[in-house]
Amino acid sequence: MRIALFEDDQAGQFAPLSLLRPVCELLCGHFTARERAVRFLPVTERGLFCRDHLTETYAEAHPEAHLNDLAWLSAGPTLLLNARWLCDPRDLARCDQDAAGIVDGEVAWLTLDPLEATLAVSQDVAAVAAQLARGRRRVKSPGRMAHYPWDLVAHNGAQLAADFAARVQSPSAIRPHLAILGDPDRVWIDHTVEIDPYVLLDARQGPIFVDAGAVIQAFTRIEGPAFIGRETQLFRTNLRAGSSLGPVCRVGGEVEASILHGYVNKYHDGFLGHAYVGPWCNLGALTTNSDLKNDYSTVRVPLTGEPIETGERKVGCFFGDHTKTAIGSGFNTGTSVGVMCQVLPGGELLPKHIPSFTRVWHGELAESLPIDRNLATARAAMNRRGVELSDAQERLLRHVFHETAPERRRALERPRPTPLSVVPPSA
Repeated sequence: MRIALFEDDQAGQFAPLSLLRPVCELLCGHFTARERAVRFLPVTERGLFCRDHLTETYAEAHPEAHLNDLAWLSAGPTLLLNARWLCDPRDLARCDQDAAGIVDGEVAWLTLDPLEATLAVSQDVAAVAAQLARGRRRVKSPGRMAHYPWDLVAHNGAQLAADFAARVQSPSAIRPHLAILGDPDRVWIDHTVEIDPYVLLDARQGPIFVDAGAVIQAFTRIEGPAFIGRETQLFRTNLRAGSSLGPVCRVGGEVEASILHGYVNKYHDGFLGHAYVGPWCNLGALTTNSDLKNDYSTVRVPLTGEPIETGERKVGCFFGDHTKTAIGSGFNTGTSVGVMCQVLPGGELLPKHIPSFTRVWHGELAESLPIDRNLATARAAMNRRGVELSDAQERLLRHVFHETAPERRRALERPRPTPLSVVPPSA
């Protein structure tokens, strides 16, 4: 079976998370959209149609994928999958070859005939899918379409439950010393996982999946639905419902309804709620974010600097790759922090918009350190986990540095709001 995931014109709305990767590589539940499709469909060949500047690093990580390749697309019938479609994995097998799957008026999936691939010569694959869908039998597809980063977080609990149900066929062996609340069949633990005594798994609200090589230290509490990725380590962690921890993370403190993409270090105490943290971020001790406003109103998030209404009352923060926060950093509700930012707290809440390649220095937004120094820091951090910063990744980071310059300039030129004067009460 041939499949091709495709990005559309909404891919940029997932910044800063999508600055260094296609949308199909963002985590929600147990998997990215690409991982879910490859795992639950009999895929023999796969392609991806994405923004051009991402192809070099993607080809390096996934040499089997055909990237932006129209000749490959015309070689046989291909199931097109929208990179923003979040679905129950079992729904993937129900994609009808003669129909178009529609979610809220958008194309979620459609099978492309080789002759129809010629339409992509003059327009992108997303536009071709929308055009062809008008002539197909349109069926209402299950699932939902994500539009912004907070959609991934808001839907994560439901996706965790669906992914668990699709992948777990038999219960795992439960350790004698392990305390479980709820149905033990809703807990799956790989046999290579190391779990200390005095760990509590609460599966009453949803299932818990712990992947190979994970380490869970004593006095950790995990509340389902939850996913603990490969080789991730938990240190006295209070992991609340609706959280996904990707591979090779180190996590402590309290985490609620959040996604840590992978290779994230949040070792120390501090609260992280309704957030998405990109790879290679390091959150210093007591780094904490708010995820609820004092008046309980809906939250706006300044993605790329322009406030966007989320319609959600619980929204935390979004960190791009390679960002570092210092001890005691405090983030306001609905904060967006870009790629390769350096954040030093200044005794008050930090700016809600911190563009890529900037730093917060004594409470003020400022130009970042030279990019070569940032790259050296990234190289050192990755080496600590046995991963190399490749030449292609360095070129991509330099490209994003230049592409985000206008956003950076606007933010640095914007006057900082003057604090409200405090008037003492009359005698």
